[in-house]
Amino acid sequence: MAAAADSDPAGTTCTCAHCQREIPSSNISLHSVHCTRNLQKCERCGDMVPRKLMDEHYDENHAPMNCLLCKCTIERELWDLHTGIQCPQRMLACQYCEFELPAVDLLEHQDVCGNRTEYCQTCRKYIRLREWIGHELQFHTSSNASAEHSSGGAPAAAEPKPAHGSHCKQLLLTIAIAGFAVWIGSVLYQRKGQ
Repeated sequence: MAAAADSDPAGTTCTCAHCQREIPSSNISLHSVHCTRNLQKCERCGDMVPRKLMDEHYDENHAPMNCLLCKCTIERELWDLHTGIQCPQRMLACQYCEFELPAVDLLEHQDVCGNRTEYCQTCRKYIRLREWIGHELQFHTSSNASAEHSSGGAPAAAEPKPAHGSHCKQLLLTIAIAGFAVWIGSVLYQRKGQ
């Protein structure tokens, strides 16, 4: 090893014509012969893979997969995107009743489920579940804040909240997840185009 370093004191490198890696000039001849004989560039991802492992590399990284839920054939690179966002048969929970059903049926279910009403203790009115968050923000957020200020900063008595009071958090979480999923999809779509 010391002899190789002595024969190339400047530490110059050359680019291998086969794998495009920078190799010390003193080793380029030996590397080129070995690289050309043993490595192959994957046409899908551009990785250099040992020739004898190319089929295994394809199966593990690029072979299409069959979705057991919707029976579609999906490229392996898009598998996570499909199972997480695109598959119409993936199970999702209703934002109103938390019942899980296939994504393809969720919109219709939530149309009906969101029309159910619950009694608002503060207003003494029945409010549709789909309008509950807006109702609380519009009518009860400002009234709670003004009640606190008018009573000299003492907190108002806690009103019993309906069981679906966490829907605001769920809605925000759903929006955040959807935004993240769209971002992942656009990144994967750009990679696929290259």
